[in-house]
Amino acid sequence: MWRSAAGRRLSARLLLPRVSNHCFIDSSTSHPLPCFPPSSVGASVGRSYIGDLFSLRLLSSLGSSNPSSDQKLLGFVEAGPCAASPVEVSAAIGSLESISRRYRDVSEALRHYGRCYWELSKARLSMLVVATSGSGFVLGSGSAIDFAGLCCTCAGTMMVAASANSLNQVFEIQNDAKMNRTRRRPLPSGRISVQHAAIWAASVGIAGTALLALKTNYLAASLAASNLVLYAFVYTPLKQIHPINTWVGAVVGAIPPLLGWAAASGEVSLNSMILPAALYFWQIPHFMALAYLCRNDYIAGGFRMFSFGDPSGKRTALASFRNCLYLVPLGFLAYDWGMTSEWFTLESSLITLAMSVAALFFVRERTTKNARRMFHSSLLYLPVFMSGLLLHRLPNDDNQDLSLP
Repeated sequence: MWRSAAGRRLSARLLLPRVSNHCFIDSSTSHPLPCFPPSSVGASVGRSYIGDLFSLRLLSSLGSSNPSSDQKLLGFVEAGPCAASPVEVSAAIGSLESISRRYRDVSEALRHYGRCYWELSKARLSMLVVATSGSGFVLGSGSAIDFAGLCCTCAGTMMVAASANSLNQVFEIQNDAKMNRTRRRPLPSGRISVQHAAIWAASVGIAGTALLALKTNYLAASLAASNLVLYAFVYTPLKQIHPINTWVGAVVGAIPPLLGWAAASGEVSLNSMILPAALYFWQIPHFMALAYLCRNDYIAGGFRMFSFGDPSGKRTALASFRNCLYLVPLGFLAYDWGMTSEWFTLESSLITLAMSVAALFFVRERTTKNARRMFHSSLLYLPVFMSGLLLHRLPNDDNQDLSLP
């Protein structure tokens, strides 16, 4: 289509308003070259005239050796002393291609490292931690919620959680390389160096703790820093030493909502323990089911999980069911302590009953199907429980004084 006279004529008409005043073509050459006014040759070639340059080169390459009526239509005349030489045109094109190549390299580097930071931070898990911390902040607030403080609490929690997860992967790089589930992470796959990951983890950890200290209070910042140390330097190495790591990890998961409550109220009270207690007891059946389903992968990675010393799975199932039962009174306590309305008691009891039934099936018949059913029920429990707490919450101003000394 472009080689037809009609196509070239249409392109010429479209280009005419832009190029008729400053473009010339040498009719004696087989490849007409554009010419720019002397005052514009240095600066304009790379800016305003570069679009005309490519358009004219396209038309010129498609044209014949003799000037056509299309070129006359554009108002081209024989080039005078201001005609751009082939060297200048090639330099302009080369400069533009170099800029484009540099931009492409920078864009690819940003995407690469952004993806690595996302995976190092275990962003989805970190966002769950942020959700529990934000819930704790709302529960610890009075009638009016400080949304600026809520945003700072969530941002600081996200950075500290990202730091903890990144350090976890730095310390477990050899173990992750042996597991099918984790061998494609940035460090085992070699997509990022250990030094780079360690610098990233330290930077976001310090920044998150400082943000919490400056924008909320020192109690919240202390809880965040202690949880980072507990996760990265106690729980992580303990995974390769003793099965008690599951219970230590449950403590780590229970601290973020306490952090949020402290950021909102500036204190730790007995009321603030409801959501942390729910997270602690919830994590046991959740991770017991996960360890049972992925036991071969954990064995290959060198991790000491509770289920490894329980070939029949009976103790694993009983521990899961027992901790499900511990969740039952939390709804009643939340209402009795003035945190929620009576409706939350009913909702909490129903969702806890559903999870307990799934755990009971696993106790009676220890199969992969029942373990997966318990795992899925645990995934349902936490968002429903937290949503009920937030939906039926009573302002912290009206709660009875149950502050811990």
